[in-house]
Amino acid sequence: MRPSQRAQAVQPFYAMEFGKQAAELEARGHHVVKLNLGEPDFGAPPAVLAALGKVADGRPLPYTGATGLLELREAIAGFYRQEHDVEVDPRRIVVTAGASAALLLLSAALVDAGDRVLISDPSYPCNRQFAESFGADVVLVPTTAGTRFQLDRAAVETNWSEGTRGIMIATPSNPTGTSVEAGELKAICEFAAARDAWRIVDEIYLNLGPRDAAGRAPASVLSIDPDAFVVNSFSKFFGMTGWRLGWCVVPEEFVPVMERLAQNYYICPSTPAQYAALECFTPASLEVAESRRQEFERRRAVVLDGLEAAGLPVPVPPDGAFYVYFDVSGTGLSAWEFCEQVLAEKHVALTPGRDFGRIGAERYVRLSYAASVTELREGLSRLAEFTRSRR
Repeated sequence: MRPSQRAQAVQPFYAMEFGKQAAELEARGHHVVKLNLGEPDFGAPPAVLAALGKVADGRPLPYTGATGLLELREAIAGFYRQEHDVEVDPRRIVVTAGASAALLLLSAALVDAGDRVLISDPSYPCNRQFAESFGADVVLVPTTAGTRFQLDRAAVETNWSEGTRGIMIATPSNPTGTSVEAGELKAICEFAAARDAWRIVDEIYLNLGPRDAAGRAPASVLSIDPDAFVVNSFSKFFGMTGWRLGWCVVPEEFVPVMERLAQNYYICPSTPAQYAALECFTPASLEVAESRRQEFERRRAVVLDGLEAAGLPVPVPPDGAFYVYFDVSGTGLSAWEFCEQVLAEKHVALTPGRDFGRIGAERYVRLSYAASVTELREGLSRLAEFTRSRR
């Protein structure tokens, strides 16, 4: 027997591979500072944990509808209204088994074999893997520090062709933590929409972005492009990574399409996770999430200062997601060599740029500041020791 060509073509997710090496070091008694995964260390808000305990009392927990509990979809619609000043019909919201399941459903719903799909380079690797699994011809569009490692309209126009059917954007982005400026995002979406191409916009880090003077969260793409396909998650802002619960917002005509696909791919999202997640949208839980967002801002400052002290430049400071993309070329090592040696010698786990594309893959390394300040300071101290030894 042999695996399918599709399975053989999928590349490893190197953040997870370095995680396995870190676990082996820990098993041998070493203290490994894990800055390789985007997993908040807070966990779910207390009220969500309490709600999960209540539903785990022996009551039946049957399947919900494939698109999720109506009460949860209504609560998410209220979240858009309160946080982003956008009205979203709850019928357009599809609750999914994590944001990954939302990307899976959208890829199945939108991609035909041979369709060209534009994605920025660097970008989250699983996005292109989903699209390619359904036969897409993914075009990784080179970006630079000058465009904040994000797509702009000029790059989209340059790389557009007759066979282009869609575009995938993450703002804020993994691995760089940077956002697309609102005017630029509007220009990109208008350009694609005028050519009848779909727009998938990943906003799973959106609510971690800075508040304006009035305390409002960054605008959702839905405020400028109501027909965009938007992906979001409970994992990052609410700290619920292992709960595997997310959602997407789709144009009304795509709701039955998404429902059929979800019914066949995984039946429905987790029933207990959905009931517990209703507590995310209470004032108390939103206050907890906001305090944690502010903590991430403090951690970002610690990391930027620490990397500067270690002589590791950050070309574009992050403004949303809890990642920093820093330049290791001054050490004389490739990104892969840097990550391997830092893990082996200093027991700090990071992720090499090879995970995220081709442009700068051997130059840049991603650091996640989802760890505690204590761990961040320890990791940064070890990095400084390592770079001093290289000099």
